[in-house]
Amino acid sequence: MADLGPLVGRRRAPGRRLSSGQGRLEREDEARATQERAGRALLVSLILAGKVGNSLSEMALLAKSAGFEVVDRVVARRDKPDPATFLGSGKVDEIALQVTSLEVGLVIVDDELSPVQERNLEERWRCRVVDRTTLILDIFAQRARSHIGKLQVELAQLRRLSTRLVRGWTHLERQKGGIGLRGPGETQLETDRRLLAQRVKTLQGRLRQAQRTVQLQRRARQRAGVLNVSLVGYTNAGKSTLFNRLTHERTYVADQLFATLDTLTRRVHLGSGLEVTLSDTVGFVRRLPHTLVDAFKATLEETRQADLLVLVVDHSDEDRDRQIEAVLTVLHEIGAAAVPRLLVYNKTDVRGHEGDRLQRDAYGTLTAVWASALTGAGLADIRQAFIERCQWRDGSLTTLMDGEVSHGA
Repeated sequence: MADLGPLVGRRRAPGRRLSSGQGRLEREDEARATQERAGRALLVSLILAGKVGNSLSEMALLAKSAGFEVVDRVVARRDKPDPATFLGSGKVDEIALQVTSLEVGLVIVDDELSPVQERNLEERWRCRVVDRTTLILDIFAQRARSHIGKLQVELAQLRRLSTRLVRGWTHLERQKGGIGLRGPGETQLETDRRLLAQRVKTLQGRLRQAQRTVQLQRRARQRAGVLNVSLVGYTNAGKSTLFNRLTHERTYVADQLFATLDTLTRRVHLGSGLEVTLSDTVGFVRRLPHTLVDAFKATLEETRQADLLVLVVDHSDEDRDRQIEAVLTVLHEIGAAAVPRLLVYNKTDVRGHEGDRLQRDAYGTLTAVWASALTGAGLADIRQAFIERCQWRDGSLTTLMDGEVSHGA
């Protein structure tokens, strides 16, 4: 009996024919090998002179969230990015060898690439190349579930595509004309731009209509005098777990970046007739693409209109201070920097906290709580913060300069 053996990579001798069974096996093996290679990713980061490099750990988590297996990481250093290939020619050649030896199907660059740089790198590495923004957009596209969420993702993708058309699609620069068309006609590139602009305009109209519905619901809550609270924070800080604990919901929770994309709002009853509405919003990351911030105004509007922001922080993360800074930057960008905030240092079950479990300012306002959404520790303190905020709002609670809290007569 002939030895079939592995058929991947085997070249047929000239004139040799495979049986139908052998041909099918070869095609299946080649398809399987191609699929496996497409899921293998190589991460690349460029550190400029005088700058502190960003850890590729977060980029690896982003790649994992998108469904890729990270097989290696490459860090390069230059005075400034190369306008043609982003990296130096030597580093480009070095990575080309790694792509081949590691059977990589995707290279992810932890920065923004121009269309020219992206195209040149794909030609040199003979595989797909994406930058940070494209990867995050891909994750958002996978996570969007609601109608408004899908509209926002598509709008962000089309806006990004329109910028790529302007500078990168030189192969579309060909005239389009014919019988019955007056004038010089238009290039294929101009046609694509026009179609993109029309689709963007349609999406913007649908988003405005969806926003009006959300605004009506928000105004109804405001007329009822209900305190609006929004959970914000760095992605994977545990916002959804905390949301489930406080509302007794069962929303999707996973140890991955951007597990939750669509805003979900529920009522939380605090006793004595007090209640708040609590919203779980999309998580933030450093260098969140401006196209996403702009497109997701409808979702982020819930944050801007909130009466209180609960900023959830991963207490166990060594990089938590930079994560807080990144969240505050986005809040400033969307006009929510002035909204009162309560810091919740979550995941004390992972990394303990030896000091006080809560912190108040000089006026007695509860400003920080150390808690664990997983075990339930500190949840009573968070609910107490909601109660005090409601009581301050209706005037039944006052504060003293020494930090003591007193109830009005």
